[in-house]
This record gives sequence, structure tokens and C-alpha cells, in this order.
Amino acid sequence: MELPELDSETIDRVLEMAWEDRTTFESIELQFGLTEPQVIALMRREMKASSFRMWRERVTGRSTKHATRRDFVAGRFKSQNQKG
Repeated sequence: MELPELDSETIDRVLEMAWEDRTTFESIELQFGLTEPQVIALMRREMKASSFRMWRERVTGRSTKHATRRDFVAGRFKSQNQKG
């Protein structure tokens, strides 16, 4: 998987957002231009194998990680660092 050049600060922020249960992959794509498969590839590259497996197990099938599968929109928390 081809990943764009990212500085360490951006990588840290993407990893942080990906770990957050309520931050969608669509939000990450809007802010950083990384698709879900690219985020997964970045997580795999940057994390220890055991941490990556734990994260994948947590987010697989989680409706809050996909905007179209969420049952809420209004009133959601949004970090000051987040666009959109």
C-alpha cells in the first residue's frame, strides 16, 4: 500500500484519531487525505504487532468508526485539532 509522505506530528495525530472510538475513518480522510486501507497500513507500520492486532480487533465491525453506520451525529464531541 502506497502511503503519502507524512511528518512525525501528522503520523502521531492520525494514530491518535484512529485509536479514538468515535473518530470515523471518514474524518481522518477529510483531514489528512488517508483512506481507511491507508490508515490500517499506517497503523500496521507504526505500531507493535500486538498493539496493531488489539486495535484491529477493537475497530473491526465497530459502527462508530464509519459515518454511514453511526446512529448519531448531533452533539458528538469534536477535538479542537479536528477539521470539519
